[in-house]
Amino acid sequence: MQKEKRLRHNSFIPDEFDMALDRIRRGLQRAAKVLIAALKITAGAMLIASVGINFANIIGRYFFSVSLSWAEEAMLFLMIGCVFLGAGPVGWMGRHIRMDVVISLLPRRARMAFDVLSDLVTIATCIVLSIFAWPVMTMLAELDQRSESANIPLVIPQATLPVGLSLMALLIAIRLFVQGPRDDEVTSPEDAER
Repeated sequence: MQKEKRLRHNSFIPDEFDMALDRIRRGLQRAAKVLIAALKITAGAMLIASVGINFANIIGRYFFSVSLSWAEEAMLFLMIGCVFLGAGPVGWMGRHIRMDVVISLLPRRARMAFDVLSDLVTIATCIVLSIFAWPVMTMLAELDQRSESANIPLVIPQATLPVGLSLMALLIAIRLFVQGPRDDEVTSPEDAER
């Protein structure tokens, strides 16, 4: 009786573990979706602000013969923020630039292995670049270095590099854990014949 009870109890451990793992995956997926939405909204707002500044500068220059001296710097910094903060959602979708012409010709299993390797290399690269960008960012903050025309603290646009790349690495890692290796719709010649 005792042995049967012990066996029955042990048989539930994998189910409980799977249920806990599934709860963790769902929680991570929800958190990632919220983070992605926030990053998309922020990147979109930066792009709209950049276009708005450019439009105001054009109107001022051609209709009032006055241009905004700080417009070029502000638009540049907004575009830098837009690119690096928008990199996270792109990494989540697995749509960052990849040289995959040869990989797309491989069988499905080899292609998936290379996709995982590509994701791991991307995560490592993002982390290394974030680590190297951090001292530059802290030095700019300590020296309170500012842009010439707009008088924007240079730590702000510089911070988007480590923050954006760290978020990209985090979102790719969460995607790998939650969804597993991505299975792109690329078909190899062997798969096309079937």
